Amino acid sequence: MNAADEFSQLDATAQAALVRRKDVKPAELVQAVIDRIEKVNPQINAVVTRMYDEALAAADAAALDAPFAGVPFLLKDLAASCAGVPMTSGSKFARGFTPNQDSDLVARYRRAGLIIVGKTNTPEFGILPTTEPQLFGPTRNPWNPGLTAGGSSGGSAAAVAAGIVPMAHANDGGGSIRIPASCCGVFGLKPTRARNPLGPFLGDVFSGLVVEHAVSRTVRDSAALLDATSGYSPGDPYCAPAPARPFAQEAGTDPGKLRIAFSAKAPLGTRTHPDCVAAVEDAARLLENLGHEVVDAAPAVNGEMLWKHFMTVWTAGVTWTVRNSMAALGRMPSEGELEPITIAYDALGKNVSAADYLIAVQYLQLLARQIAAFMKDYDILLSPTLGSPPLPLGSFVSTPEDRLALGVASRFVPFTPVFNATGQPAMSVPLYWNAEGLPIGTHFAGRYGDEATLFRLASQLEQARPWANRRPPS
Repeated sequence: MNAADEFSQLDATAQAALVRRKDVKPAELVQAVIDRIEKVNPQINAVVTRMYDEALAAADAAALDAPFAGVPFLLKDLAASCAGVPMTSGSKFARGFTPNQDSDLVARYRRAGLIIVGKTNTPEFGILPTTEPQLFGPTRNPWNPGLTAGGSSGGSAAAVAAGIVPMAHANDGGGSIRIPASCCGVFGLKPTRARNPLGPFLGDVFSGLVVEHAVSRTVRDSAALLDATSGYSPGDPYCAPAPARPFAQEAGTDPGKLRIAFSAKAPLGTRTHPDCVAAVEDAARLLENLGHEVVDAAPAVNGEMLWKHFMTVWTAGVTWTVRNSMAALGRMPSEGELEPITIAYDALGKNVSAADYLIAVQYLQLLARQIAAFMKDYDILLSPTLGSPPLPLGSFVSTPEDRLALGVASRFVPFTPVFNATGQPAMSVPLYWNAEGLPIGTHFAGRYGDEATLFRLASQLEQARPWANRRPPS
C-alpha cells in the first residue's frame, strides 16, 4: 500500500496526531491527497478546483499545535469564500467571481490547522439534491458511478467516501449535508441553526434555513471540527446556545437510555422505498438492543403546508442568489449562463411578494414551535434520511410538465427539509447497505441546541456497527 492509500485509511484526528508526534510532515499528507485526487477523481468528478501550490506552501508553514494540524481538507465551492480562489457556486454565470477575503468559517478552518487542497463540485447555486452542474458535469457516486452522489454537497461526500480526504466542508439548506451523506455512506451532521458563522458576507441565509458544517468518515472528526468552528462571530444576527462542554468530549460518552420517536412515514405522504423503511426499522431494533426506548410516534406535520411555505422561501432565495451574483459580477447573465431549472426557480421567486415571504417565514416558525413541543417528550426523532436509495444521474431535469423537478424531489427528499425549517440539529448515519450494495442513511434529529446527544448516540452506533472501513470499490 502506497502512502496515499495508507493515509486515506486514517481519519483527520489520527492524521493530526501523526503530525503532532512528527511521525509525518504536513507536506506528506498534502502530497498524498494530491496523489489520491489524481488517481480517484477522474472516476467520480468530486474535486473541481485544485489548489495544490497553495496547499503545499501552507503545509510548510503549518502550526503543529492546532487541533487538525497539517490535515488536508476540501471546500465545497459554495458560500464559504476562500480569498483569491474563484467561487463558481457551480454556475457558468458565477464562475468569474473571486472573493478577496476568507469567510469567517474558512478563517476558522485555517486556524484549526486544516490545509485546503481544493474545492468540490456542487449543483448550480446549491439548488438541487443532486450534483450535476452543466459547468463541471456530474459527480458520480463512488458506490455506483451511474447514480447520484446526492446534493448539494455531493462533491464533498463523494470525496470523503472515496478516501480522498477524511472530511470535507458542506452546507445544508434543505438536506444538503445529510442527502449526500446518505447517498455516499458517510457521516453528515447538520448543526443547530447559527452554530457556525456565515459572516462576514452573509448573516441569515434563506431566513435561517442554511447552515454550515461538514461530512466526515468518523463521528469524532465531526465533533472536533464543530468545536473548532462554532461560536459567535461579531455582527451575527443571532447564535446557537453554547454547549455545556466541547463536542469532542461527547463523542465516546455513553448517551444513557434515550427515548426515541420512530417513523418511516414521509411528512408529504409520499411512498418511502422499502430499502429505506428496512434501514430505519433495522436501526430501531439496534437502538432497542442498545437499551433505548423506541416509540412509534411522529409530530403531526401538514406536509402540503410545509412544502408550500418552504418552497416560497426557497424560490425567493434563489432569486436573491441570482441577484447577488449579478451585483458581485456587475452584469446580467448571458444566454445559456443559467441552467433551465435555475431560470424556473428564479421566475417563481420574482413573483413572491414581501407579504408572501413573511407569511411563509411565520408558518415555518410556528412549525418549529410545534415540533419543539413534540420533542419535549423525546430525546431523538428517528426516520429515513431519504425517500429512496440514490437515484440515477439525470433524474432531476426541468421539463415542460415539471419545470422545477419537484415531483422527483418531493419523493427523494421528504424527511430532511423540516429540520432546516425548525433549526434543529440532525444527522445522517451510515448504518445500512441494501442488497445492491448501496448505502442507505438513517436520520436522527435532536432538540434545538442539543448536538451533544446526537454525537453521543452516533458514537455509540459507530461502535456497535462500525462503518469507517467500509469503502466503495476502487
